[in-house]
Amino acid sequence: MDDNATASTNSPHGAGTRATAGGLDESTDDSSETPEPDPAHTSEPDERKISDILNQLAVGHTADRVMISDIVTAMEGRAIGALLLFFALPNTLPTPPGTSGILGLPLIFLSVQMMLGRLPWLPRFIADRSLSREDFRRLMGAMSPWLARAERLLSPRFPLFSQPASERALGALCLVLSVVLFLPIPLGNMLPAFAICVIALGLLERDGLWIGFGAVTGIAALIIVWGVIYALLRAALFLLGGVFA
Repeated sequence: MDDNATASTNSPHGAGTRATAGGLDESTDDSSETPEPDPAHTSEPDERKISDILNQLAVGHTADRVMISDIVTAMEGRAIGALLLFFALPNTLPTPPGTSGILGLPLIFLSVQMMLGRLPWLPRFIADRSLSREDFRRLMGAMSPWLARAERLLSPRFPLFSQPASERALGALCLVLSVVLFLPIPLGNMLPAFAICVIALGLLERDGLWIGFGAVTGIAALIIVWGVIYALLRAALFLLGGVFA
């Protein structure tokens, strides 16, 4: 395998090996012959912003439902950071019932892969989950202005926080936040989802300031959610004590 092919698989957050709904499409190099160039893959790397990619998917999608696999395909060339952002951001906004169940499970799988330093992959039973086309368009309409504003504030800085070892630690934090987001815990969606979004945006632009802020927000979110759970348990025990007294 040549240098370019090797470089394309070095980082789980860069372009190269393609994330697909059912697995990973590894590029190979056959030294015995030169393959015909594929026009779809010989252009310059996709420099579009995430907000542009999602808006184009919302406008151009013609099927009745938008599957998670459609989103993974649209993010081709982007990696875990972009996918974490997409699946977390809707949970920071008022969304249709059941959205956290559809979008929370992919976050768990992606966080595990980020923690292990692997490229993104989603099993078929997750990739085939879907939202109606109109629900997806409404989500994009609500997400796009906020996402566009955030993209203008990002810039590469404090590279220590975007090193591979730091990214694995962030993966562990995102995993805990994703589990909390997925579970039906009162007030357990918005703060963890916001923290994951900030971390993901920081990873996309190698912005250590945003990564650090997202990590602090995530830890604060876990403390707040634990306080809510503790208060609910105390209230439940108090009520049960009154019933059986």
